[in-house]
Amino acid sequence: MRDINRVMEREIAKGSSPLKLDHIEFGDYSYQKITSKEKLLEVLSYLLRISDFSQYAGKTFLNNVYINLRGKKPVFKRTRTAIERNNIFATIKRYARKLKPQYNGDVYLETVRCYFDIPQENLERCRYTYQGNETYAFLMSDKYIMALYTHCLVARKEVAIQGKQSEGFTEKEYGMVRLEKVGDVLFQTLLLDDVKIELGKVYIHLNTIYIL
Repeated sequence: MRDINRVMEREIAKGSSPLKLDHIEFGDYSYQKITSKEKLLEVLSYLLRISDFSQYAGKTFLNNVYINLRGKKPVFKRTRTAIERNNIFATIKRYARKLKPQYNGDVYLETVRCYFDIPQENLERCRYTYQGNETYAFLMSDKYIMALYTHCLVARKEVAIQGKQSEGFTEKEYGMVRLEKVGDVLFQTLLLDDVKIELGKVYIHLNTIYIL
């Protein structure tokens, strides 16, 4: 992480917005059961901004980080075109067939909120209007975005190691928080095109589809 942080410092000096991960949170929004193949494909289409959800692929979708498979090895990448995202969709669809989920409580979408700090003066400079709505746009290099993603993954694993009980979760959901009995990660994305502000902090969703 020291090397990652040095990269981030260099990229901030070059002009990347100084977003820094503060913490991650789980809540009553964190776990949704995926009960059919059709629902899985719908969720993947939404996260990838393709098919019926292509209208969500605005300018900022270029910042989203997606997991893809190269052979058996997962790779994490940003995409430039709908063709790239459709190729990821096809790869994950094939992988899902290989895993043979039963959709009887063995497939879940996990949504984690990743909260970031940014100096207020920088936040104000990032404010702009898009399609009539006031929002924020953060200028970040590819290296900086991938470093933020790495921070989110490390923070997610630290929560599992700490094993803190989360209120309102079933035992099964709490087991997923601890990453117990999680067989495979089918898909994962950090959606940097869907930035929210809460109590002066920026939060972004880290979405993961697990096969239990």
